[in-house]
This record gives sequence, structure tokens and C-alpha cells, in this order.
Amino acid sequence: MKRLLVGITGASGVVYGIRLLMALRDAPDVESHLILSPGAAVTLGFETERSAQDVRALADVVHEHGDLAAPVASGSFPMHGMVVAPCSMKTLAQIALSLGDNLLVRAADVTLKERRRLVLVPRETPLHLGHLRHMTAVTEMGGVILPPAPAFYHGPKTVMDIVDQTVGKVLDQFGILHDLYRRWGHDA
Repeated sequence: MKRLLVGITGASGVVYGIRLLMALRDAPDVESHLILSPGAAVTLGFETERSAQDVRALADVVHEHGDLAAPVASGSFPMHGMVVAPCSMKTLAQIALSLGDNLLVRAADVTLKERRRLVLVPRETPLHLGHLRHMTAVTEMGGVILPPAPAFYHGPKTVMDIVDQTVGKVLDQFGILHDLYRRWGHDA
């Protein structure tokens, strides 16, 4: 059983984290863990019709944002990796600087120190030099920066088709099989 931790922050684009949790429900042998930031609970109200409770129900295990004693705060707790989708610039900076004052950032720090896969889906544009430096720092520590950059070779027809392509790219980072989008060079 693979354990994958999903962090959802207050950045715009909470649909990425929600769709990832939905896709993980369909993935055999994957146990999804969730940390929902307080900002994410607010953004849910602006961008979706889902409540924080609805999103928590999509995960197999939920950890409270302020619980620094949760199992995922320790490297001894076996995890396959972690995704932060969407990743706010504040959270990105905290991860880059190892400022583990909440569970989401502490779990990301543990993921990096244990040399596990950490994938961040940053949601900001345009980017200034500080953002880029933090992305560089996380990459140098072994993290993966995976911005939601839509591709069009798979012929998306809806916004969810575009979201699914990004979520599929995230799943690819962990070797989790899916059919969320048509890959390059494959017929429709």
C-alpha cells in the first residue's frame, strides 16, 4: 500500500487538490492522507460548492493543520511522498526555508529530509524573483515544481479536462497509473 499525502493550501485552484483526491480514490493500493490549511477552507467557499468537510471525506486519513504531533510529522512514518496542490507562495516559501510551524510545512520538510518525492503545484502568475528563488531552493533540495501549465495536444474540451491533465502529470510523478488524459502520440 502506497501512502500519499495531499496538502491543499489557500491558493486559487483548490480544484487541483480535490481532483487529485478523487483520482486517488480510484487508484488501487493507494491510501490518501490530507492536510487542509485554514486558507484552503476559505478558498473552497469562493471557488467551489464543496465544504471543507466534503473535501476531508475524499481522503482516507485526515490530519489537522496545527497538529505537529501527527504521524506524518515524523520520518519514521512510512509515506510514498507528498503533493501540495495548489501550493501558495507563502507555503512554498515556508517549505524552501524549512519553517515547519504547521503540519503541512513540517510534513513537506520531512518528505524532503527522507528523500521522498515532494511535488508542489504552485498557483501564482506572474512570478517575481523571490518566488523563483524559493522554487529553485525546493528543487535543489529534491522537490519537484509542477505548475498547472495546460497542454492542448490531448484536445481538452472542458476546464476539467485541463485540470485532469495536470493531476495526471502529478500522478505520473509517483508511478500511479491513470487514464485522466490522452498522452502525446496516442490516438484519441
